[in-house]
Amino acid sequence: MLAPQNKGRPAIFPSITSELRACMPDLRGPLMANAPIAHLSWFRTGGPTQVLFEPSSESDLAYFLGNLDPAIPVLVLGSGSNILLRDGGVEGVVIRLGKAFQGIEIEALTLRAGAAVPDVKLASAAAQASIAGLSFFRGIPGSVGGALRMNAGAYGAETKDVLVSCRGVDRKGNIVELANADMGFTYRHCAVAPEVIFTHAVFSGTVGNPQTILAEMAEITKARSETQPVNTRTGGSTFKNPPGQKAWELIDKAGCRGLAVGDAQVSELHCNFLINRGKATAADLESLGELVRARVKETSGVSLEWEILRVGMP
Repeated sequence: MLAPQNKGRPAIFPSITSELRACMPDLRGPLMANAPIAHLSWFRTGGPTQVLFEPSSESDLAYFLGNLDPAIPVLVLGSGSNILLRDGGVEGVVIRLGKAFQGIEIEALTLRAGAAVPDVKLASAAAQASIAGLSFFRGIPGSVGGALRMNAGAYGAETKDVLVSCRGVDRKGNIVELANADMGFTYRHCAVAPEVIFTHAVFSGTVGNPQTILAEMAEITKARSETQPVNTRTGGSTFKNPPGQKAWELIDKAGCRGLAVGDAQVSELHCNFLINRGKATAADLESLGELVRARVKETSGVSLEWEILRVGMP
């Protein structure tokens, strides 16, 4: 469930929750005004959101979106691993997919998973069911919804390789059914309209040996712990790999390993990761990222593209 709103915290945005409840009398999920959301992101930064909503089901989400004023901005927040919430807060509605979207159902070689299922849990469920081909999800710090949106991948495999189909809800409250071919997958991207909020997905693998799959996952875990700052406040890979190149190599070549702005730092272990050493603001992290981009451009002539989503008001 959603964390309780901090008492005594001054409101930043005008409260619109009463108006929303009035036009959505059958809404079941909770609405919170000026709700803190920094704790929902891995960086642990950012101001509050004007409205925080946790739908109780897919139909509750559809009802909410179908009755929401189209002029009100909407942001869906998954595990919070690949996002930088800015310090000024997020205007409009942040939708947090909770327990209602964390189920996994297995039949033969297919898994139906909710959008809020952690990628690690998806990999583990596949292993326990003797389904091979999904172990790479063990190396992705996020949830199924984010994996669909970004065609998340690791260790030579991508979401597009194992996805059968998925469901979502568009801004008008309509249920959208999509096959793999409808997704328009490319590197770290899908072509589905940003307004569609993914709710469930169906994945397929091949027959495998549980012990072999678990061993693969153990190797991935070991590799991550040795090469990535997994136990720090980070957002995962910061920049996309340019075609034919690796972002971390370009950053290292530009002399940015260990570079810091305030309490924000380029990881010494893997320099395509930014970390919050404790008291960094979102502005610190974003400024550091832009400094890295500028230095890479100067030394290599390459314009790095942000992979981490930056949202909210400065």
